[in-house]
Amino acid sequence: MEGLMPARRKLTMRYLRRILRLHHQGTPTRDIVRVTGIARTTIQRALERSKAAGLVWPLAEDVTDDVLEARLFAGAGTRSSSGVRKHPEPDWAELSRELKRPAVTMLILWEEYRKIWPEGYGYSRFCELLREFQQRLSPVMRQHHVAGDKLFVDYSGKRLPINDPLTGEVRLAEIFVAVLGASNYTFAEATWSQTLPDWIGSHVRLFRHIGGVPRLLVPDNLKSAVNKASFYDPEINRSYGRMTAHYDVGVLPARPKKPRDKAAVEAGVRFAQTYILGRLRNHDFFSLEEANTAIRIVMAQMNTRPMRKLGVSRADLLESLERPALRPLPDAEYEYAEWKLVRVGIDYHVEVEDFYYSVPHALTRQQVDARITSATIELFHKGKRVAAHQRRYGGARRHGTLPDHMPPNHRHYAEWSPARFQRWGAQIGPETEGLVIAILARRSHPEQGFRTCMGVLQLYKALDKTRAESVSAYALAVGGLSSRSVASILSHSLDLAVSAEGDGVDSHANVRGPLYFQ
Repeated sequence: MEGLMPARRKLTMRYLRRILRLHHQGTPTRDIVRVTGIARTTIQRALERSKAAGLVWPLAEDVTDDVLEARLFAGAGTRSSSGVRKHPEPDWAELSRELKRPAVTMLILWEEYRKIWPEGYGYSRFCELLREFQQRLSPVMRQHHVAGDKLFVDYSGKRLPINDPLTGEVRLAEIFVAVLGASNYTFAEATWSQTLPDWIGSHVRLFRHIGGVPRLLVPDNLKSAVNKASFYDPEINRSYGRMTAHYDVGVLPARPKKPRDKAAVEAGVRFAQTYILGRLRNHDFFSLEEANTAIRIVMAQMNTRPMRKLGVSRADLLESLERPALRPLPDAEYEYAEWKLVRVGIDYHVEVEDFYYSVPHALTRQQVDARITSATIELFHKGKRVAAHQRRYGGARRHGTLPDHMPPNHRHYAEWSPARFQRWGAQIGPETEGLVIAILARRSHPEQGFRTCMGVLQLYKALDKTRAESVSAYALAVGGLSSRSVASILSHSLDLAVSAEGDGVDSHANVRGPLYFQ
């Protein structure tokens, strides 16, 4: 008679009452089949069982659906009129926990049950009673989740107020909530926003807290996780995708407008709001760290409290059931990074957050991917890293240029600096070093004097140091601070002529003496 009972009890009893009424009215069985749509054999069994139970239409007013079911199916593993089942009862809570273990099915549990009680329930009745028990649990437990399989993540719709101790301004913090599917273990923390840095940072701390990684993440369709919601092909945010690739975890976004896809986290959100917002409503917090310390305390209370139906706590299920099935954490935690598609300028630099970073000059006008962290800027072309820079936040220099990225002619000029020219001059002598300093100091920007210094040093290549020092001294004395002036001094041997006359530089015809200024 187990086949007599559809999944919905009230519907079954309603049809049984209709069968009894039609049979009492003398309706032939074939007509009852046509009217009710129930199989002939099922109707015949129902009538036989009604006769055996002494049920005659019309039924007494005190025969409710529960009483009717008990009298009809007392011999088929249902409760008797006294409320006691005829067959031995397994621990349904224990079986519910076991069913969450990987590869455990109802058939396996039923076979183990029949080994202990060979006269126990048949397989179909066993499955039916186990499902009834699961349906009496919280809504979270109605879905069947295997240990280590799914982790549901979302933000609470309500926020936690935090006071600024300096200004007194109240700032509202978001509450990130995650629930493991099999154990219902719940993790929560407060963050300032739902933006990518906070969203991904919460995941990193979540994985560290539970000590492993599930097979799948089930987020809601918020922008930090999903760029484009779709039933068939959701588009995962690229930065979020990089984080999940680091932990080797898949992403299965909840379907739009399908709240049952994330029933576990929805229930977890309600728990979090009750435990966090309810229990901490009279507390004043003055920092995010202070709020999270309080949240950890109340979440520990929630996770260690025994669940009424199962008799064990979420923390117990995490340790015994969930954590052994989680994947191990990678060697290093994920470092948050944003990804951005940028184009290389004609100066072989890309712009990231108002600063410029070089790439090899051959990539001019190409598109590259920028990986942006708090400390570094990494640039990739066709999946290959082509440049890495320390991230810049301030200062006068807005360009970060690596010499290896320059064309050969640019690299040559990039090696010039005031200190380098001064060293070159000092290698010849103090007069030449002084001439270099004077040339650079004469310009508003030292770089404008680099070419002049280079021209002077080129002229000195064919000279010995003594002659070069003589020319430099003369040029300093007469103010010849250009390569053309130094070339003229050399071509006319002006420094030698003055030395031969012995009158010193001041007697030269081109030098203005003290009388000129009187």
